[in-house]
Amino acid sequence: MSPTIFLTLAIIAVVSAMFVVFAKNPVHSVLSLIVTFFSIAGLYLLMNAQFLFVVQIIVYAGAIMVLFLFVLMLLNLSADTEPQKSNRFRVIASASAGLLSLVFSAGMVIDATMGDRNVANIQEIGLVKHLGKVLFTDYLVPFEISSILFLAGMVGAVLLGKRTPKESKS
Repeated sequence: MSPTIFLTLAIIAVVSAMFVVFAKNPVHSVLSLIVTFFSIAGLYLLMNAQFLFVVQIIVYAGAIMVLFLFVLMLLNLSADTEPQKSNRFRVIASASAGLLSLVFSAGMVIDATMGDRNVANIQEIGLVKHLGKVLFTDYLVPFEISSILFLAGMVGAVLLGKRTPKESKS
């Protein structure tokens, strides 16, 4: 992996992610999120994770961003209609971000202390065959729990979107 390409993609990802947060215009924020997704996809490609690269481009940079742009255009937000947020939400968001950083840091420390993981061939790590093997052996329980959560979300979306029948006039 070339360090200059990695650093370029990493700097683009961090700068565009910061622009997502600090942009005043929501459309500019969504467009910079697309740039962030493409730079992260490039990082996946550098790590020999072709499947994650393709999924990142198709699902996130394609479908999710189109959905975000359509929602923003349909809502037609303006400064007059958007509610003002108090400082309480900023404190809660900052505390949540701090706790998330703490959890990630603890996970990295625990992962670093676990030692060697018996990786047979480093070239196969990002390929679909190895990803499926790890997903259905080491991470089977979290995979099944997430599938149950997705199913519950779909059922909930159907029930919320279901129209109630109009009462007949007698």
